[in-house]
Amino acid sequence: MTVPIRDESIRLGQFLKLANMIDSGAEAKMVIADGEVTVNGEVELRRGRQLRVGDIVTVGGVSVTVATE
Repeated sequence: MTVPIRDESIRLGQFLKLANMIDSGAEAKMVIADGEVTVNGEVELRRGRQLRVGDIVTVGGVSVTVATE
């Protein structure tokens, strides 16, 4: 699955909401802090991590690729 973004990059917490992988910013903070989110196969603990086109975000076994609009 791919989710398009408008700009060159997007923060991880914002992308999780945009992709409907989580419901709120508070939930994003929790799943990231708990080590449940990977970016390009590596656990990511920074909610502000900048994602770019082509990055693959995985939560709970569901992977989404950042795409261009």
